[in-house]
This record gives sequence, C-alpha cells and structure tokens, in this order.
Amino acid sequence: MAQSSPYDFDIYQPRNPKASAYYKCVESHFEELEQVWDDMYKSRYGYWRTYVMTVIYKYLDCGDLHFGFARVRCEECGHEYLLAFSCKRRHFCPSCHQKRVIEYGEWLLTNVLKDVPYKQWVFSIPKRLRIYFLYDRKLLAKLSICAWNVITAYLKSTVPYDDAVPGASIAVQTYGDFLNFNPHLHAIVSDGCFLKDGCFQTASVFMLEDLEEAFQYEVLKMLKKEGKINDAIIENMLSWHHSGFNVYIGDRIEPDDKAGLGNLARYIIRACFSQERMVYVPAKKSDAGVAKVIYTSKDRKIRKVFTALDWLARLVTHIPNRYEHTVRYYGFFSNKSRGMRKKADADDVIPTIMPNDMSSSEAKQNWARLIQKIYEVDPLVCPKCQGQMKIISIIDDFEIIEMILKHLNLWDIRNHDPPEVEPVYIPELTYVEDSNYGNSGSQIPVFDEWY
Repeated sequence: MAQSSPYDFDIYQPRNPKASAYYKCVESHFEELEQVWDDMYKSRYGYWRTYVMTVIYKYLDCGDLHFGFARVRCEECGHEYLLAFSCKRRHFCPSCHQKRVIEYGEWLLTNVLKDVPYKQWVFSIPKRLRIYFLYDRKLLAKLSICAWNVITAYLKSTVPYDDAVPGASIAVQTYGDFLNFNPHLHAIVSDGCFLKDGCFQTASVFMLEDLEEAFQYEVLKMLKKEGKINDAIIENMLSWHHSGFNVYIGDRIEPDDKAGLGNLARYIIRACFSQERMVYVPAKKSDAGVAKVIYTSKDRKIRKVFTALDWLARLVTHIPNRYEHTVRYYGFFSNKSRGMRKKADADDVIPTIMPNDMSSSEAKQNWARLIQKIYEVDPLVCPKCQGQMKIISIIDDFEIIEMILKHLNLWDIRNHDPPEVEPVYIPELTYVEDSNYGNSGSQIPVFDEWY
C-alpha cells in the first residue's frame, strides 16, 4: 500500500486581507469619505465620529506583518511562519468580528446560560423613531432597558412567586439587510423564572398584543423623558392603525439543544455585513466613472447598487463607539447576580448549558482554537511534518520587524498614514479588543489578548 503524502491534510494559511474586495474598497475611499461627510452625509447620519477613523486605520493594519507578529515554530522539524497581529475591531473587520462571534457563543453557554429552556425575543421600533437612536447612540442602552422591563414584568406575572426573576442576554443590532440604520434588539430569554430556592418555574403562554403595547409604552415614555419627543408626537403615534412596534417570540429551545442555542448566541451579535454578498467595482470599470458596490440581500433575491462612498457611509454608522456595550445581561444573568452567586458558592445549583472544561494552557491558546473553529484548520499543526507548533516570541520592535521582513523579502512600502496617537484611557472594565500586544521579545505571552 502506498504511503500517504505528508501534505494530504488541510494547511492553515495566514489570511491576506489586502486581497479582498472589501479591503480595496475601504482603502480606496475612506479618506474621501471623511472629507465629504459634512456636505454629503451629516444630514442623514449625523456628525462624523473621529473614532471611525481609528477603526478604519486599525482595520487597514490588521493582519499586516509590518506592525508586529508572532513567530510560530514547529518543535519537531523547525518549520516556522509569522502570524500578524489582529485589530480586534467590532463590526468593521470581518475576520476579527467572526472570532468574537465564536468566542461569545462559547462563553455564553459555559458561563451564563443555565440548564433551562429558552426563547428568542426580538423587539423592533417604527421608522419614525430610528433617527433619534442614530443621532444619540446612548439611547440604545435605554432601549434595552425598555425591552427588559417588558420581559421581566410579563414573565414574573406568569409565575406565582414573589422572588421569581427571569434571565436575559439582550443584544443591540442597528442594521437592516442593506446596512440601513434599523435599531432593534435580539434577546435570549429564559422561558420562565428562577427562584431563590434554586428551582426554575416555566412560563405560561404569551399574548403578543399585550407585549407590543407594553413595549410601545416603555419606549415612548423613555424618549419623552430624554426630551426627544413630546405629547403631540406621542398622541399622533398612538392614533396609528399599525403602531410600528413589534415583539416576536420564537419557539422554545430546550437546554439539550446546544447547537441551537450556540447558533442563536452567535446570531445575535453577527456582523453587520457579509463580504460574500458584496461586489466592488472600481471606478475604472464603471460606466459612470464612479466606484460602486453591488450588495445582495440575505435571501439572495435582491441586489442593490450603491456608490462606494454611499455604501461605506452606511457601514460606518454601525461601528460601536469605543467601550460601547452592544450586549447586556439582566435579571438572573446580570453581572451582579452572577458575581453574588459565585461569592456565595451557589452558582452551580443550576448548572450551565455546557461545562467549562478549558484548562489554563488551552485558554492561552484561545486564538488558535477559534481559528480552528472558523476555518476548520489547526494553525498549530506543522504543514511539513504535522508536528506540534508553538509561539516562541512576539516581535513588535520596528527595527527588528523591518530587518526580518526585508530578510524574507516581505517588506513593502505602505500607502496610507497611521492615525494620530490617542490619549490612553483605562476604563473600569478592560475589554479584550483593546488589550496591548505585549512587550518586544517577550516569550510565550498570554495569547488570548492579541489573537
């Protein structure tokens, strides 16, 4: 029998973001977008946010070896490759956001969701009110509170216990199918309430009309309190035959349906666009002499043509502000409740959907595990001998980077300037996406801070 070739297996290939149509579109038009924003887009999308340029520059440098990399070497044959740093930008970098989606789905099932049934709730608002959330993104957090007030009031009313409390993870989505600004909420909600004695009481049948009216009341009350609308607007909207408010509740998902819950968890924080559904047509190939983007709907039935600037203008409205929360936890799943239960050593009375069996060494290699889940290829398997590879050093010193890349004929001249240095701000809660890459030459760092 012939011996199989050592190359008869999938090999991890570090991505090349510059080759994508999306990268070319962004790189070719982001500077023009900033220049024309006030004249062309401010009236539709509000003031230009300076943080947008930071995100764009970070994305353009994502996966670029010129800004630092890790050296990955096989322990058996000595084969080595360079792994560039990632930008970790939300909703703008397709690769980094997909890693975040996978990680969030795992984290939710192993650390938050308990072994009880769930339902998906979706809350949407009428078009007339969306402009307020576009111009004032702080209202998105208050919209989540409106939804939680409806959820908790109804679920508590279905359970005959005073100490009953439901649990919910509510995610804000601001985008429609063609990147139109459409703020709405997706929530994973316990199908019932948790009791102090450790029991869980399932809820009874829902009445959607009551829930929609309750959500309408909460949102209108909140917007009036914030000074966005007045009594005349409220009275006019209450006279509509169709209110424009909607509350959707999906079918029950049993706790043993781990795949279903995992898919739902990933869905509620999915990226705002798909590279596979866009086609970029540079200006030189366009009949009108203007670069265009052709974007296809999710069901593949509709295609729309935008100028590249119009498409990017829509896209950047969905970039969250720095440190802006897009997912919040309420009731039994709130950070405070989980922290109190862990302190009292009572968090395991009702186990989570999936046990957290990841060891400390596996956690340090989190980036590799996520890549394997996304691309079904293990980046720590040697492509030559199938031996085990590991990171031996982190290189972020500019002179060393230049020396290595020139030696490997990988040095290239960049065609866009870096952003201005921003003042360092350390919030009360540190987010993974804003972690530092590590010190120059440090050996085997904490990988999950820069994957």
